[in-house]
Amino acid sequence: MADKTRRRTSLFSSVFFLLCLCLAPLPTSSHPPKLRFGPNGEFKILQVADMHFANGATTRCLDVLPTQKAHCSDLNTTLFMSRLIAAEKPDLIVFTGDNIFGFDVKDPVKSMDAAFAPAIASKIPWVAILGNHDQESTLTRQELMKHIVKLPNTLSQVNPPEAAHYIDGFGNYNLQIRGAAESSLQNKSVLNLYFLDSGDYSSVPYMEGYDWVKTSQQFWFERTSKRLQRVYNAEPNPQQGISPGLAYFHIPLPEFWSFDSKNATKGVRQEGTYSASTNSGFFTTLVTRGDVKSVFVGHDHVNDFCGKLKGLNLCYGGGFGYHAYGKAGWERRARVVVAELNKKKGDVQSIRTWKRLDDQHLSVIDSQVLWTSSVNGSVAPLL
Repeated sequence: MADKTRRRTSLFSSVFFLLCLCLAPLPTSSHPPKLRFGPNGEFKILQVADMHFANGATTRCLDVLPTQKAHCSDLNTTLFMSRLIAAEKPDLIVFTGDNIFGFDVKDPVKSMDAAFAPAIASKIPWVAILGNHDQESTLTRQELMKHIVKLPNTLSQVNPPEAAHYIDGFGNYNLQIRGAAESSLQNKSVLNLYFLDSGDYSSVPYMEGYDWVKTSQQFWFERTSKRLQRVYNAEPNPQQGISPGLAYFHIPLPEFWSFDSKNATKGVRQEGTYSASTNSGFFTTLVTRGDVKSVFVGHDHVNDFCGKLKGLNLCYGGGFGYHAYGKAGWERRARVVVAELNKKKGDVQSIRTWKRLDDQHLSVIDSQVLWTSSVNGSVAPLL
């Protein structure tokens, strides 16, 4: 069961302040990293959820089989990641929070560096957001993100430059994935990735529990989504319809409660959904905008399902780390997502996913198609 400890660490946003920001211009260029689809017409993302890394070889594993206990440590987590990266060869690695388990960490900088080491060694671009346990050592969330963005090969951002003066949290940013080189869409973003800080614990009186994506973050998401849509539909080489998106954050939305092992499209529920005690309306914001096709979270380690609600896929990554609670005999796992281009038009044709298990063969399970352009239509969301 997810940790229920409550801690108050942030201030509630002023809605009046946010409304005033509507008058501020939004910069047209704030995304220096340039990622693109490969010659094979695919872009592959590896999601790593809940490593809970602590102190390396001296940190023992939780919830493993008796035969595993004697020699199991944080090093099993990094070994799993190294094997997984070698097998999948992703274009981007996404860490969706609780990268370290702050309560048990002696030195958060060393633990962060060790946790991300396999990704750094691979020289593959990677990004990270924070969960509710990362800051429970000696560094604040802001300090942790400031450290992460300095590490090799990362495209993480502390916050978007155009919104840094008003946005809640640390680790909100967008990455644009351009079309294949030498194609008609090589200079257009055909897939947009949104990363958000879902916080840790509520700081609002009488609203105890986990945190949520705040009004300011939703404001930034909407502005960014609208701007990217305008660029996609504008000269040069204007496109019809939408450029689809994916959203990554740590704490699940309350709407994840809509699914169990019977009505989920793939995967299982083995514990509750430990979302915020209040509904921030972010699900409605996402559905209204219409460009984001799937949300990917962590937090609840032994849930790994995907379910579809009002056209939006809600997916768990599944618990990855060995110093995180799990279920003995239920292998640690990671989620892979692949977007594939339409060979003729060069835009995104489909988005697929599967999971890899940390067993002898890195078994692939629960392959499914999350979205296809032909089924979901090409009507652009309102600008």
